Amino acid sequence: MSRLRFSLDRQGEASLPEQIRASIADAIRQGHLYEGARLPSWRDLAAQLGVSRGTIKTAYDRLSDDQLVISKGAAGTFVSSALPAAPKVVAAASRLPLPDLYQDLDSAPKLFQVGVPAQDGVPFKHWSRIMLRCSRQAVAEPLCYPDPRGERVLRKEIAAYLAVSRGLLCSADQIIITNGYAGALGLSLHLLRLDSRRVWVENPGYPLTGHALSLAGYTSVPVPVDEHGICVEQGIALAADARLAIVTPSQQAPLGVQLSLNRRQALLAWAQENAGWIIEDDYLSELQLSGQATPALASLDRDGRVIHIGTFSKTISPRLRLGFMVVPASLSERAGDTAAALSPASGLPDQLAVAEFLRDGHYLRHIRRMKRLYIQRRDALLALMDASASVNNIAGLSLLLTLDDDADDVAIAKAAKAFNLAPAPLSPWYATHTKARKGLLLGVTNLSSPALEERYQQLVELVARHRP
Repeated sequence: MSRLRFSLDRQGEASLPEQIRASIADAIRQGHLYEGARLPSWRDLAAQLGVSRGTIKTAYDRLSDDQLVISKGAAGTFVSSALPAAPKVVAAASRLPLPDLYQDLDSAPKLFQVGVPAQDGVPFKHWSRIMLRCSRQAVAEPLCYPDPRGERVLRKEIAAYLAVSRGLLCSADQIIITNGYAGALGLSLHLLRLDSRRVWVENPGYPLTGHALSLAGYTSVPVPVDEHGICVEQGIALAADARLAIVTPSQQAPLGVQLSLNRRQALLAWAQENAGWIIEDDYLSELQLSGQATPALASLDRDGRVIHIGTFSKTISPRLRLGFMVVPASLSERAGDTAAALSPASGLPDQLAVAEFLRDGHYLRHIRRMKRLYIQRRDALLALMDASASVNNIAGLSLLLTLDDDADDVAIAKAAKAFNLAPAPLSPWYATHTKARKGLLLGVTNLSSPALEERYQQLVELVARHRP
């Protein structure tokens, strides 16, 4: 046993018997303990490690269950002479899923990172009290399957919120609680049963949408976006046979423009005349920093052609993985069936907590506070920017810093990681690299660093160094 190294962590998650069992098992499998080798007695190893004899006995019993050792009574315990075949180890995934979208999942947000709310903006104490109360309530609920569409109390509160803030009138039965935007998009694609496999998407547009469509067997048709939003006439010219358009009308991702009223009407007319559908990604809800938040596109829908998708990831926390979809009344029953069969709502305590947050008015107050905070941080960053910098004021919750056409925004963003900075390159949001605009999206939500000016100058120097 001289080659064995025990490193016991009495505060660790694994129990002491399990830590001892794992150390001996590793030594056996790696050949440090030969077949037939005698292990120390319970008393001797217990004294060596400073644990009880019962702890050692438990570890040895587990090794015996694993067929790694044999007990011979008073003669002692020995390494088995017929060790079981080592199980084949499946290689762990070499990367995170969709690595261009999901990076550093376990670390705190970096300066300029997009897509995450302010870490110091969430009322953690109040939210923790709500979560604790709702967790207790959830435990006390009857042990039966919950409504796969989501808790009715939450769906009612979302319906009331949408009527006030987004101008969207709907019933709780039209709402399905989902695992964020991705979960709602997946359900929508199953729900609609489209014959045409071609789908209009914004260009530039959210990369996850294109990935989801590809995995589901659809073909994305990139439709240009200008200062008025998606160009409906070009969509018809590019794919007249398409029966679905996926858009971000309130705050286009990533450019931040609003879909004009004329374009909204044209898009709705296209859907009505062609038996088409529109998925409205309302990812920021009313959290708009410039001007007044526009009503939801679904609020103008008189023909039941729009599926409205919302999420609490940007307004409360992405860790909730809590979103919702509002379907036309004609689809509500089929939507419930689809959710029940493929992706029923989960996370009862979270649902109850968000319902209380909405019901008691905390959510609307939280949105107002976040708006003020983000405007202050946006203005602080704008004040640092050189007057010659080409800045498209606000793109969602980011400032868009436009670069020269021959700049490599992907390389700049990659180099910025070494400085713990996380600007997002603009070009990957475009369908084709050759026609992509170059730029950096600078998230404004987490700009509380006292060294903001110094960190921004580091970014400026990186941009200068990467000029061709």
